[in-house]
Amino acid sequence: MGQVLAAGLAASGDVTVVALVDPHEPAPVSGSVWCTSVDDLDPATVDVVVDFSTPPTTHAVIEWAIRHSVAAVIGTTGLSAEDVELARSATATSILIAPNFSVSAVLAERFAAAAAPYFTSAEVIELHHNAKVDAPSGTSISAAKAIAAARRDAGRPTIYDPTERETLPGSRGADAGDGVRVHSVRMSGLIAHQEIIFGSPGEGLTIRQDSYDRASYVGGVLLAVRRVRDRPGLTEGLGALL
Repeated sequence: MGQVLAAGLAASGDVTVVALVDPHEPAPVSGSVWCTSVDDLDPATVDVVVDFSTPPTTHAVIEWAIRHSVAAVIGTTGLSAEDVELARSATATSILIAPNFSVSAVLAERFAAAAAPYFTSAEVIELHHNAKVDAPSGTSISAAKAIAAARRDAGRPTIYDPTERETLPGSRGADAGDGVRVHSVRMSGLIAHQEIIFGSPGEGLTIRQDSYDRASYVGGVLLAVRRVRDRPGLTEGLGALL
């Protein structure tokens, strides 16, 4: 992911990739230097740090960004409430955290929120590569919460689930709130995909989003890099920039 983003940002024409941070030496991108830790970066050379890693590393990146007043764009999923609150404490810099930087995924969530009040049932199926370590995905959690919020705002009741017994525990997925169920698939050959399924008597609606290549995230990350410093403090979600 980091290599794809670095190459895409460097090719944009208005972004210079000055350093790649990785415990293992990556291939250089446009003359970038290699650092094994964010603490090895010279903050004077960095306008924005982009982090797609793991929650412990991201926590350290957020601390570094706040300490040096450097903006940060965070794409790591599975962050704890403590991680988000740390980012929220930023007052002298700008931090954007988003579960997905694919513009199509952000729009799919927006469309789902618009549809949510008009159906009696809603479920989310997210499908990812089999190396993804967290489940469900941050994208599906965000979509489920947006659906639930839209239903509450419209005065719709909690979605009723008639299931009384799961023959296989967990087969009905996880309740992400207000009865919106989330199901996770992990399979080789996939990248990132999501189906948001709505149903009412006699009709249904499926909103599907597919990322066939990690290059699908470059446009959203580039948008965030260009605009994050215009929004002091914490911004949650790429949708705030669309």
